[in-house]
Amino acid sequence: MTTFEAPRVEVVENALEPGSSTQPRRRVKRRTINTVIWFVVLLAFTAIVLYPLLWLFLSTFKPSSEFAQNPGLIPENPTFDNYTKVVEGIAGTPLWRFFANSFFIAIMAVVGTVLSSALAAYAFARIKFRGVGVLFAAMIGTLLLPFHVIIIPQYVLFNKLELVDTYWPLILPKFLATEAFFVFLIVQFIRNIPRDMDEAARIDGAGHIRIFFSIILPLIKPALITSAIFTFIWTWNDFLGPLLYINSPEKYPLPIALRLYNDATSTSDYGATAAVSFLALVPILIFFIVFQRFLVAGVATQGLKG
Repeated sequence: MTTFEAPRVEVVENALEPGSSTQPRRRVKRRTINTVIWFVVLLAFTAIVLYPLLWLFLSTFKPSSEFAQNPGLIPENPTFDNYTKVVEGIAGTPLWRFFANSFFIAIMAVVGTVLSSALAAYAFARIKFRGVGVLFAAMIGTLLLPFHVIIIPQYVLFNKLELVDTYWPLILPKFLATEAFFVFLIVQFIRNIPRDMDEAARIDGAGHIRIFFSIILPLIKPALITSAIFTFIWTWNDFLGPLLYINSPEKYPLPIALRLYNDATSTSDYGATAAVSFLALVPILIFFIVFQRFLVAGVATQGLKG
């Protein structure tokens, strides 16, 4: 039999230009170096931001006498006595009572701020009435008004209403759309919603209440979540408001309860203060982690036009 040999095909490589083979490698190396540099920089910034939180957590295991001798990160004589003292409470009030007070004030503030701000924002964005521009400008102008300016007249008002040493001065203003920042934020979201949806709902016989709850409210959910997050954090950390209006220790929220562990007339318990401070941060961290995706969605949808 005759055998046929397959023809040999010689591959001739084209001559490359001088230095062209090293250019892709150099680009890869530059990108790798840039990535490493950015990673190191971001890691350094993360360490700087998280160091105070880490120091606070490790300080909860330090005895009070060690704070002056060992300001470093690692405790020399770690102990759990601080958490034992904190759980027992102070001034005859258990710790859970302070947490319950803070949760009640913060949740009511969130509900009042979100509901009243959304209603006010809908009125500014969708309802045409005389003086809407002037009222909206006046509302924005309140952002320039410091809180300290209205402390005395507000206290006098609530004192005449006999609401001092109650939670009403801390909660009632939240239901009156006094947070101009959140009203402005929600107004911008509502203005990005096409008016055609409102007109279609009116043709079907829907009024302002039905349009607000059925159409507008579901579409501005990112703005509502953003307002809820900031309201919860600001209310939870508020110190001046409860200091002015709350006098009974059993009604203290956590920021005021922290003051009990650092009395200027007696010895300050720094270990217990660190433990309470860390426990007070836990609800904020959990609340933010749970709702952070809505916060990111709110920022992302700000650039979308209807």
